[in-house]
Amino acid sequence: MEKSMRTFALYALTTAIVFGASAASAQPASAPPSNSCFFINQFQTWKAPDDKTMFIRVGSNRYFRLDMAGSCSALKGINPHLITRFSGTNSICSKLDWNLKVARAPGSPPEACIVSAMTELTPEEVKAIPKKFKP
Repeated sequence: MEKSMRTFALYALTTAIVFGASAASAQPASAPPSNSCFFINQFQTWKAPDDKTMFIRVGSNRYFRLDMAGSCSALKGINPHLITRFSGTNSICSKLDWNLKVARAPGSPPEACIVSAMTELTPEEVKAIPKKFKP
């Protein structure tokens, strides 16, 4: 009986190790922290050169380009303003963190604008933004 108990214990231990290793390898590796993240309260201002692109300034010297999935005509309104709603964390790291709506003018109904890409710009790319579109 003692021998069968040891065999069972060894079998149970081996099974636990194998399944534990499988479960660990099935887990996605945690993503490294991104330098492209910023806190919501660091968002300063924005400008849109067209209805599919928006430049934003974060803090005093970081700039991002937001590309829209389709036309967001409200970006070119008379006096457009953003209506953003953030849920979850207080940081923005990717296009998925944006819940963006834009109103053409105060009091007008907002248009949902889906962000398809968020790219942090290099200093050279920032210099290439025409002055009237630099936030």
